Amino acid sequence: MRRDTEGAERVAMRFLIPSALAMALAASPVVAQAPRPAVDASTPQHLAVTVYRDPQRGADQAMNRNWPRGFAMVSETRTVTLPPGESTVRFDGVAEGMVAVSAIVTGLPGGTIEKNRNADLLSPAALVDGTLGNRVTITRTNPATGKEVSQDAVVRTRADGGLVLQTASGYEAVRCSGLPEKLAFDKVPTGLSPNPVFSIDTRSPQGGTYTVTLTYLAWGFDWQAHYVATLRDNAAGGKATLALTSWLTLLNDNGQSFPDAELMAVAGTLSVKSDYRQLADPPRGKPLQLMCYPLGSTAEGTPVDYLAPPPPPPPPPAPMAMAADAIMVTGMRRAKAELASGAAMVAQQEELGDLKLYRVPEPVTVAAKGMKQIAFLQRDSVKADVIYRGDCTPDDATGDSVPLEMRVEADNEEKNGLGVPMPMGGITVFEPTGEGTLLLGEDSLRDYAKGEEVAFSLGESGQIRMQCAVSKSKVGNKGETSQMLAVFTNANRDAVKVRLDLGGAGEWTVKRGTKARVKNGRQIYEFTVPGGGQVERKWTVRARN
Repeated sequence: MRRDTEGAERVAMRFLIPSALAMALAASPVVAQAPRPAVDASTPQHLAVTVYRDPQRGADQAMNRNWPRGFAMVSETRTVTLPPGESTVRFDGVAEGMVAVSAIVTGLPGGTIEKNRNADLLSPAALVDGTLGNRVTITRTNPATGKEVSQDAVVRTRADGGLVLQTASGYEAVRCSGLPEKLAFDKVPTGLSPNPVFSIDTRSPQGGTYTVTLTYLAWGFDWQAHYVATLRDNAAGGKATLALTSWLTLLNDNGQSFPDAELMAVAGTLSVKSDYRQLADPPRGKPLQLMCYPLGSTAEGTPVDYLAPPPPPPPPPAPMAMAADAIMVTGMRRAKAELASGAAMVAQQEELGDLKLYRVPEPVTVAAKGMKQIAFLQRDSVKADVIYRGDCTPDDATGDSVPLEMRVEADNEEKNGLGVPMPMGGITVFEPTGEGTLLLGEDSLRDYAKGEEVAFSLGESGQIRMQCAVSKSKVGNKGETSQMLAVFTNANRDAVKVRLDLGGAGEWTVKRGTKARVKNGRQIYEFTVPGGGQVERKWTVRARN
């Protein structure tokens, strides 16, 4: 009997304790968690911007100034004073193309609890939405008297469907009275800023002032190289000397400037898997759409085609974009002027794994919506060869007179006056003449490493021509054999060096007639054509297939 009583007491206690705990929790007052105080970090005291070019852009593609698809790594050093406990640190003025998930903040005693980024910028629509249900001041001007009358009003609608205010006279739509009117807001709603803002939640037991570094990736950058070459001492037989100056052109499509930044550019092709454009998702400044009632009467019809809000006026020309054009023109003029005198500021090359990093030795400003040109290479005497190239295989044998391609080639070695990595970009070639320095041609360069042969084309030459023909052919047990004949004419005064391409090493077998060698998988034969002269070449080839 006693055993049964003890069991019943234990069962009762099992139900009693949870019930008592629930009642105690219900009776306890619920304390709302106070919001974290917001603290603004200082403006950047030091900036470093490392620009990576668009990894999908080819050597013959120019930067898209309206839609750059490269990116940059931005590092900002700021100071912040934290109160004891938890707080929210705001970094005002980050790049609008910021990839927030890539952001790292170092230097905080309590680390990072949570990261956030403002989705809306300060705009008329954001002001209205943030003031919904609150008071504003509306001021109307009577066109007849010029007097202004102000009264209080309450915002009753959001900004995307017209704006309705409640005044002492009732409800009315803004801009429907026919009188000039304006709204005044007492304060900016919480969370709105004219600049993009990145914020983090952190914790500091004792508080204090700290130096922190914010590092992040940002979309909307790009860069490319451009080379300006002057072809000098173009002697007979194809030997020449190049004066070479190279420029880095950097593009920033973000609306934020980076003043006095440590600027670097990385050359090489990166393996990028993320879509930084989608991840950036820049904050928006939403427009204010005002709608009014139809005009006219039902008898006369409505004099407007539709009742949707009118399209926004076209934006004015961007002054920064015009400044970018000016910078570009100034840079090209400076390039010509500094070929002889030397560039004032030259970026220094450093190693970055298999990539090349070019560091600008002095702080520069990367302007919003602007371009910047920095010299990074200057060589006064680069040994080069000027070669006229033509293809002649049975497939090319038409018998017609065709111009040869003029090419410039140089071994990228120190003994030839070069010996540096050359990032891809365009090249413009000039040549001194009796009438002054004239444009000789333009081409694009791929990435060239130290030790490689650098080559670019200057287009076709009407002075050096070739006729390629098959004089005889037969088909045997080992395939088709062709006897080739090529005739070269040189209308220039000096002798030139000609390179004859006899076809791919895996396509044709040169049996006799030339001392061909293999270069880059092609069978070539080089010789000289005298000035004002003509040269014939004969050889026999057999198709390998």
